[in-house]
Amino acid sequence: MQIGVDSFGAVISDPATGISLSAVQRMQNLVEEIVLADQVGLDVFGIGEHHRSEFVDSAPVVILAAAATRTKDIRLTSAVTVLSAADPVRVFQEFATLDLISHGRAEIVAGRGSSVEAYPLFGFDLDDYDSLFSEKLDLLLKIRENTHVRWIGKHRPALTGQAVYPRPLQNPLPIWIGVGGTPASFVRAGTLGLPLMVAIIGGEPKRFRPLIDLYREAGRRAGHRPERLIVGLHAIGFLGDTAEQAAEDFYPGYAHTFTEIGKERGWPPTTRTQFDALRGPTGALLIGDAEIVAQKILYVNEVLGGLGRITFQMGVSALPHEKMLRSIELLGTRVAPLVRKRLAAVSSH
Repeated sequence: MQIGVDSFGAVISDPATGISLSAVQRMQNLVEEIVLADQVGLDVFGIGEHHRSEFVDSAPVVILAAAATRTKDIRLTSAVTVLSAADPVRVFQEFATLDLISHGRAEIVAGRGSSVEAYPLFGFDLDDYDSLFSEKLDLLLKIRENTHVRWIGKHRPALTGQAVYPRPLQNPLPIWIGVGGTPASFVRAGTLGLPLMVAIIGGEPKRFRPLIDLYREAGRRAGHRPERLIVGLHAIGFLGDTAEQAAEDFYPGYAHTFTEIGKERGWPPTTRTQFDALRGPTGALLIGDAEIVAQKILYVNEVLGGLGRITFQMGVSALPHEKMLRSIELLGTRVAPLVRKRLAAVSSH
């Protein structure tokens, strides 16, 4: 199981002080987080894509390229690329370039985006939400397969044999499908034989098992080998030296963020009771000390039928940079070795 971190580069204000980081400082901190994740042996770091004032991740591949020059082993991925509002030719060129800079460590997680500000920004109609993604994913996969591309679609001018350069070092360049809870998305990923990244930020992860089984069954029916049907989990998580400290540090910013999101999406304000329930043994939040979080990962791995990757979204809470770095350090030096040791013990029996 690969273990890593996802970030949206949030500059959200500290609910206690009202102070926000400058964009310059947040960007510097973000690159330092990726460098540390590489140093402590984590497998992957992902950068999301948003086009809002509270995030600095509107151009994730640029951030990843900056980190590529300061890291050696960690895989660098989007989390996610809003493919529906992008040009697949440009997306492929950018990530192929990242792949060359990083000596073969680039990946794409392609999705439709859980927030929709990219659509009006780039001149797309939300009524085309589904057709935009399916068409652009088709084109992206054709570009991955062929240097010279012939393709006709509705939302972009046709390609009549033009070449797409540069080509990446990895062949093929890894492309995952990022999904929320729509069954058709799970089926599409399985049918195409693409790895699946599932975002679970609330409730109980075991509720997603039927959807993951649907993905695997769709892949089997399409003739794909089981080892190609990799499932990853994107979850909210945070580490502290004690479970109590992790919860106390994380909750204020978490509550602030999700209460603000709730105003847009019709959710009630977040409460401490809800938070504590979600960080319980079967809840979606991976928050605690190293032992608790390692145990939770093993539990989620079991109830979802086996995970190939898990990434921690730590940035939904406004936290001092030092605490974020400590969380990444604990994830790499304490949690990952525990999980790998216990998974190895299980597989040897």
